[in-house]
Amino acid sequence: MEMAVQLATENVKKKNGGPFGAVIVKDGVIIGRGCNNVTTAFDPTAHAEIQAIRDACKNLNSFQLTDCEIYTSCEPCPMCIGALYWARPKAIYYSCTKEDAAQIGFDDDFIYQELAIPMENRSLAMHRIDFNNHDLPFRTWESLEARVEY
Repeated sequence: MEMAVQLATENVKKKNGGPFGAVIVKDGVIIGRGCNNVTTAFDPTAHAEIQAIRDACKNLNSFQLTDCEIYTSCEPCPMCIGALYWARPKAIYYSCTKEDAAQIGFDDDFIYQELAIPMENRSLAMHRIDFNNHDLPFRTWESLEARVEY
């Protein structure tokens, strides 16, 4: 955990992005690191946890983090929680809370609120477009014998 907090602090001092850091550990060895680089990478998905997931998966040559633990300097946001569930680690440990983050301007409570609202009433409009063969990618995947399940 101290490494995640140290990464976050150094990231702020170097002006590389927000005050967030994450490390991923497998069998006691750090296999992935990440810092928030949203503003320097011009990428709204460049959160510390996402960066650490990408690093660890590359180092493991795998798309899953089975038997791994995530240490992050702050409670993950909704996007990162989703990514972490997809990565399938065995545990997530965090230091600061989402309330701590909100106090310094990183408030993601509106996303939690939006997700609880029926899709048609959310502030970000989402519209389904139905057309012939709209499900062709799914049917192709379903018929693929050599597909890699995940």
